[in-house]
Amino acid sequence: MSDLNIRNFCIISHIDHGKSTLADRFLELTKTITKEKMQPQYLDRLPLERERGITIKLQSVTMHYTLNNQKYILNLIDTPGHVDFSYEVSRSLAAVEGAILLVDASQGIQAQTLANLYLAQEQGLEIIPVINKIDLSGIDLENVKEEMINLLKVKPEEIICVSAKKGTNVETILPAVIEKIPAPKNDSNQPLQALVFDSCFDDYKGVIAFVRIFNGSLKAGQKINFLVTNIETSVLEVGVFNPDFKKQKYLDAGQIGYIITSLKDIEKCRVGDTITLVDQEVKHLPGYREPQSMVFAGLYLKQGGQPQKLRQALIKLKLNDASLVFEPEHSMALGFGFRAGFLGLLHLDIVQERLKREYDLDLVITSPSVAHQIWLKGEKEVKIIHSPSEFPDPSQITKVEEPLMKLDIITPQEYLGAVMDLLNAAPQGAKPRTNFVSLEYIGEETSNSQTRVIIHCEIPLALLLVDFYDKLKSVSRGYASYSYQFLKYYPAEIVKLDILVAGEKVEQLATLVYKDWSYPAGRKIVQALKHILPRQMFEVKVQAAIGGKIIAAEKVASMRKDVTAKLYGGDVTRKRKLLEKQKKGKKKMMKLGKVNIPPEAYLAIMKR
Repeated sequence: MSDLNIRNFCIISHIDHGKSTLADRFLELTKTITKEKMQPQYLDRLPLERERGITIKLQSVTMHYTLNNQKYILNLIDTPGHVDFSYEVSRSLAAVEGAILLVDASQGIQAQTLANLYLAQEQGLEIIPVINKIDLSGIDLENVKEEMINLLKVKPEEIICVSAKKGTNVETILPAVIEKIPAPKNDSNQPLQALVFDSCFDDYKGVIAFVRIFNGSLKAGQKINFLVTNIETSVLEVGVFNPDFKKQKYLDAGQIGYIITSLKDIEKCRVGDTITLVDQEVKHLPGYREPQSMVFAGLYLKQGGQPQKLRQALIKLKLNDASLVFEPEHSMALGFGFRAGFLGLLHLDIVQERLKREYDLDLVITSPSVAHQIWLKGEKEVKIIHSPSEFPDPSQITKVEEPLMKLDIITPQEYLGAVMDLLNAAPQGAKPRTNFVSLEYIGEETSNSQTRVIIHCEIPLALLLVDFYDKLKSVSRGYASYSYQFLKYYPAEIVKLDILVAGEKVEQLATLVYKDWSYPAGRKIVQALKHILPRQMFEVKVQAAIGGKIIAAEKVASMRKDVTAKLYGGDVTRKRKLLEKQKKGKKKMMKLGKVNIPPEAYLAIMKR
């Protein structure tokens, strides 16, 4: 087989711009899937992907196509569009030579369009511009074309306009892929170099690595070595995606396919690793790094007990999602659970939903937090903490650093002021934490559309958690979109805000806040808890404290029992005597009483 007839490419776009629908049309055009078997979003295999209309797991497919009596092998990788999975996307882009940049004609270029485009350009890929949904009414096609011309520096005739839903003009894309995207420049006679861009686990087959063969060839029976993990194993089967597994005699240079190994631990097969034969020495393919968890949260069973059931579910889920990390954790209020690390809030949401659906678990998720780097006095090595409970004594801290993100927001100019106010939001007397870098205008104002603005800024990850997306959509009436990526760790004045209920610290309610934001944050939390905590037979004090200093306090009034109801006469001193006795009893209960913290209290911390 000649590598000149191979084309490796992927589709990149913003969420809901029609990427999966376009992939469906390619499957039909190449007759990879018959019309009888075809269903919408064919490559999205998880039910959750179909419901939400987003791609969560990448999927590869090998298609056969004939052009001018010449047969071609087209390898398409359908990648996730969300920034939470940008590491997985970057590894997928490293496995191809070109990408189709898909833009919705009704929405134009969005934030994640830019984020994925920048990833593709970093890899040096050939970009084919395509505008989708031209069948919709009220679109300004010329304005969207102008945006793409300015962004990609291409000629108007190079932009392909299609309707993936109706199939209009889709047949012109694959010839453009063959013409513009270069064939793999690989050598079958060189030592084996294969890039792992994804992996999965099968109970019967073991670890299955999804690979791009850069040099050499591979067949069943050979022994391979994973360079990063330094693990040796045997190859049980090789093949291509059709899109199901289709066994082949061998995989040659330039091909994309799968390797079934004899490994039983998916940790030993990592995305971005390089595979070679045991008796060969090659260099690592560039760009390998560990997926970095950015958001951490506690996972607990709502009914309590059975932590082993949750542990088994997390282990099984990790076999399909290697970026998920977790370790045991105990809470006085919620019992035994796990502190888990995620790539972002969408990743957290997807994991929570999959645990609920696939393993029938009803979970309580504690307030998400970010990792902080801390330097302690007398220690040279940096300490990384993932939860407020790990925060050391302030007197021992030299410096605290938090993750800073590069944030790009695209919004119509009409909402620029409201978006800027949102980014500048801070409690009275406290300084904003957003650093503005630049503004950029795209498109031109016409009768159907208006000028849009790209805001480039730097913002702490902690401020993006939980409700930033909802607030941005609210102030922009749904028109703004954003993408972010990790920039660096940046010094910050961080303190631990403890919450005391009935005089006792509740570790799971503690949170890390900016020093000058601590008072309003503590005030909001205790006010929220005042209405959430159940009333007791005694008065309950709810306090927010930094170290030994109380900065905010509220009281949950006690339930009143009418101890004088049985009196039907006599001197007033009898009534006073009973009330004094009740008062002493309540004081005693305040010293000995315990307050159960309901799960709703953790949501109050999250929404502060």
